[in-house]
Amino acid sequence: MNSLTQKVALVTGASRGIGAAIAQRLAADGAAVAITHASSSARAKEVVKAIEDAGGKAIAIQADSGNVEDVKRAVEETVKTFGGLDILVNNAGILKMAPIGDFPLEDFDRIMDVNVKGVFLMVREASHHLKEGGRIINIGSVNSDAMPFAGGSVYAMTKGAVASFTRGLARDLGPRGITVNNVQPGPVDTEMNPAEGEFAETLKGMMALPRYGTVAEIASLVAYLASPDAAYVTGANLKIDGGFDA
Repeated sequence: MNSLTQKVALVTGASRGIGAAIAQRLAADGAAVAITHASSSARAKEVVKAIEDAGGKAIAIQADSGNVEDVKRAVEETVKTFGGLDILVNNAGILKMAPIGDFPLEDFDRIMDVNVKGVFLMVREASHHLKEGGRIINIGSVNSDAMPFAGGSVYAMTKGAVASFTRGLARDLGPRGITVNNVQPGPVDTEMNPAEGEFAETLKGMMALPRYGTVAEIASLVAYLASPDAAYVTGANLKIDGGFDA
C-alpha cells in the first residue's frame, strides 16, 4: 500500500472501464493521477471526484490520443500540475470491426491514429520527463496473439504493433532505468463488453476460466508493474486473459 507515494501517473482514456479502474488503483497506491478523455467530460469528472473523495489527487484533461497537439498539452499539463511524470499508462483505444474487403478507410485511419499513433505520441512526449525508475505500461490485447473470429484483423494488427513497440522501447529506454511493459487483457466485464449475453457466452466457452475478468484485476497487474517490486520486469507482453489463449 502507498508504494507510489510522491509519484505522478498519466492514464489515457480513463473516464470509464479499465482506464478508470487503473487511475483509481494508482491513486489508492499513493500516486497523483492525471487522466485523459476524448469527449466524456462528465464521466471523467466522476473518476476525479472518486479519487479525491478517497483522499487522492487527480485532474482530468480533454485530449484525443490521436491528436499531436492534444497529446503534448496533456503531458505538459500533467507535469505543470503535479511537478513531474513517473508513470505513463497508455490505455486509450478503440475497436473497429468489419470484413477486410469492406473495411472503411476512415475507420482504418481512426483506429491506427488512436491505437498505434496515439501510443507513439504519448511515449515520445513522456520520454522527455521520465527519469530513472520511470514506468511505461501499455494496455494491449490478447487479440494480438489470438483472434478467434472474423472481422477483427485490423484491431489485432494495432495491438500487435503495441506488443512489438513495447519490446523495442524496452531496449531504447532501458539504459535510462525506465521499464516498458504491455498488459494484454482477454474478455473483461465493461460497459462496452458486458459479461452477459449471447456473445459473452461464446467467449466464455473459449476460456480456461469460464468467466470474464474484472477491471480491478487488470488494474492490479498495472499497479504491480508501476510499483518498485517490478523494477526488473521490462519488455514483457503479459496476458491476463483467463486462459483465452491457453
